[in-house]
Amino acid sequence: MTNSSLNSQAFSQETGLNQPRLKVVTLTKDTTEKFLNVVKKFNVQAIEYKPFLRFYIANCLNELTDNELGTFLINNLQNRETGAILLECEGASEKDTKSEDFIDFNILLSTAVSHLIGLPNLDSMSGKFYARFSVRNEDNSDSYLRQAHRRMELHNDGTYVQEKTDWVIMQKIIESNVEGGESLLLHLDDWTDLQKFYEHPLAKENLHWSSPSSKNVHYKTTHPIFLDENKDGKPIMSYIDQFAEPKNMEQGLYLYELGESLENDNATYSVKLNEGSMLIINNYFWLHGRDKFTANKNLHRELLRQRGVFAENIN
Repeated sequence: MTNSSLNSQAFSQETGLNQPRLKVVTLTKDTTEKFLNVVKKFNVQAIEYKPFLRFYIANCLNELTDNELGTFLINNLQNRETGAILLECEGASEKDTKSEDFIDFNILLSTAVSHLIGLPNLDSMSGKFYARFSVRNEDNSDSYLRQAHRRMELHNDGTYVQEKTDWVIMQKIIESNVEGGESLLLHLDDWTDLQKFYEHPLAKENLHWSSPSSKNVHYKTTHPIFLDENKDGKPIMSYIDQFAEPKNMEQGLYLYELGESLENDNATYSVKLNEGSMLIINNYFWLHGRDKFTANKNLHRELLRQRGVFAENIN
């Protein structure tokens, strides 16, 4: 990794190894401990019940970084050339990661981060502004989200809801007996076949999108795979293979070929997350997925997800 200088001594940023678009942000041990002291008087239930507390802890975190962290996150997430951040904290010991206090701290931390970059949408799956879910060795769910022994294909979030989904936070809370399951990332501009599928006659044709019952979204939505171009005049995308409902052969074959192209693209980047770390991505020009896990009867990973809009898109 290569260092980039910042005025703040509260966090550092580096360029991801083998992926210059990914920025690795590390909160120093001092910053982490100070933020812990600030939020220890709050529990998770308090921020669930009182939305204004989410902005308060976000402001506290920003002040601990000389008011630089929020600006840095937004600038990078909205920059087409970057748009992806791996955020980590110094100073978490192995013992810390197995405690309830560690789990609560990380929910508070990701909440502070999400409210520095905008506002999370309601996650219908959980009925909250965030969702927690587990991946185990065996699963009978109705989507690929919790299924450990298959690759979760590259996709964008929010394809089946009416709200905008500008960004996604994916945080690893805890895990045990885990091998594999790395996060997968592909930037739209690195996709070899982007122009082929973007210039296709079906690229901006409305498709129907739905979701399984576990998502708790009781309507269907309609939109094209390639949305209007962003302010740079480049394409943005909203796609997931599981929830598209093609209405004819032409649409079905277009979706099949697009999915095959994405899954076989050599620019897909694998990221291993430590417990407590989080990936923050621009949802419209990054696709994400997950590699399969190695089978283990005691496999367990708990994840937290938030997704939402930048401040300028809040209604």
